[in-house]
Amino acid sequence: MIPFNHLGWFFKYLGPTTYPRDAIKELCRFLRPLSQKASLLDLGSGTGVLSEFAYRCRDDLRFVAIDPSEGMLKFSPYYVEAHTARAEALPFEDESFEVVIIGEALHHFQDPDKAMQEIVRVLKGDGRLFIYEFDPGRFLGKSICRAEKMAGEPANFYKPKVLKSMLEEHGFSVEISQHGWRYTVKAQLTGAADLRLLS
Repeated sequence: MIPFNHLGWFFKYLGPTTYPRDAIKELCRFLRPLSQKASLLDLGSGTGVLSEFAYRCRDDLRFVAIDPSEGMLKFSPYYVEAHTARAEALPFEDESFEVVIIGEALHHFQDPDKAMQEIVRVLKGDGRLFIYEFDPGRFLGKSICRAEKMAGEPANFYKPKVLKSMLEEHGFSVEISQHGWRYTVKAQLTGAADLRLLS
């Protein structure tokens, strides 16, 4: 396993350099419709890199972060309310957030399907989800996937179409944008109420 608890300093300063500019611009456009003081959950936040990008676009939002590593969370920005927890068991009440963002973290989740159920639970009825991930269908994405498997990580990497189908099964409408060997997902709940009734 990657010793994330001891690598916060490394990801704090290296992390921002790995995000393409067009993906950051896309995040800003995604956040634009949110109301003032809307609640944002950065899931698998690490040191809060994606929250930092989001804050540059919308500094009026309420930022909350979740990560299982305290060593990563201690590098979170001052405006982020940080909690130590896993994506599969979020310590929040139902319908607590307008938006959830996930940056380079989905592939680390132990049980992505359970995490999706939790995301649906904590999102409000028309909640939005933004994901930035590596595409295992591209050479560099596939290389990262192999390296993480060798390191003992879950390595739950999804090709864009597969992740799109997975999210649609959880009640989201989904739009995918490719950024070379990386991609972003912009999703919004459509059938969340029905799904909650069935859970």
